[in-house]
Amino acid sequence: MTIDADAKATDQRTCPLCDTPLDPGNPNECPKCDWTLGYRRRQSAPVGTSRDTAAMLLSVVPGLGHIYKGHLLTGLLFMAGAAFAVVAVSVIATFTMGFGLLLLPLYWAGVMMQVYWLEDRRRPQA
Repeated sequence: MTIDADAKATDQRTCPLCDTPLDPGNPNECPKCDWTLGYRRRQSAPVGTSRDTAAMLLSVVPGLGHIYKGHLLTGLLFMAGAAFAVVAVSVIATFTMGFGLLLLPLYWAGVMMQVYWLEDRRRPQA
């Protein structure tokens, strides 16, 4: 092997996600998948801003946190779902000696967790 062949072999980089050879003219993006340089840094960004916490606390009233984050239709559906959940849990509780009431906190916790991880459509003004 010559020196030029060794330089080309070591110069050829591959995508860390799909092992596709990267274009020497643009080694910062993969032509096959969505990888770009800095991909891992964006993924390891801190999760849980103050707006996420506020939306989670607003979700004590299911759907209010979704509306706060800009998801109006989803928030309204969760509000309607909460009314249905209260009625359904009441019916279940009558047949299970009250143990069905344990389902309601699961619904509330699920809504709170979902809004915490949900993308914020309303960015704070800088």
